[in-house]
Amino acid sequence: MLGERFDRAFLLASELHRQQVRKESGVPYLSHLLAVASLALEHGADEDQAIAALLHDAVEDQGGMPTAARIHAAFGQRVHDLVLALTDAVVAQKPPWRARKQAYLAHLAKAPMDVLLVSACDKVHNARAIVADHAASGSDLWQRFSGGRDGTLWYYRELASIFAARGPKRLGALLRELADRMQSLA
Repeated sequence: MLGERFDRAFLLASELHRQQVRKESGVPYLSHLLAVASLALEHGADEDQAIAALLHDAVEDQGGMPTAARIHAAFGQRVHDLVLALTDAVVAQKPPWRARKQAYLAHLAKAPMDVLLVSACDKVHNARAIVADHAASGSDLWQRFSGGRDGTLWYYRELASIFAARGPKRLGALLRELADRMQSLA
C-alpha cells in the first residue's frame, strides 16, 4: 500500500519539476515521473521504489547533492540510495554524453534488482516518448539528442541487453517492449 510518504514524494516531485516540460511534446515533465512510478508499481515495486521512481531525475535535474540530502532527510536511506543509483550525473556541468552513458551501463551491470526495476520502467517510458516523437517529427527528432540517432539507439540497445540479462523476470513484457520500440526506430 502507498501511504503519506508517497503523497509527500509526489508533492516534492511536483515542486521540483513543475517548470519542466518533455522535449518536443511540451508535456509537463511530471507526467513522465508519474508514468515511471505507475509502471514500477504495475511490475511489483514497493513504496520506496515508487518514491524513487517519482524522484529519479530530481538530483540530476534539480539541484544535485543538496537535493539528494533533502530526499534522504524526507524519505530515508533506501530511497536516497535508489535515487542516486538512478542518476547518471550529480553535477551541473555533466561529463560528456558517451562517457556518462557508458558509466551508467557499467553501473547497471552490477546494480541491485530494485534499481533495475525502476531504471527499466524509466527507460521504457522514455522509449515510448521517443517513438511517439519520431512519429510526429521524423528524423528531425535526433537533433535534440546529444548522442544523435546512432548513439541513442546504441544506448537503448545496451540497456535492453542488460535488463534482459539481469532484470527481474516479471519485467519480461516490459523488456520486450523496450527492445521492440528501439528496433522500430532502427
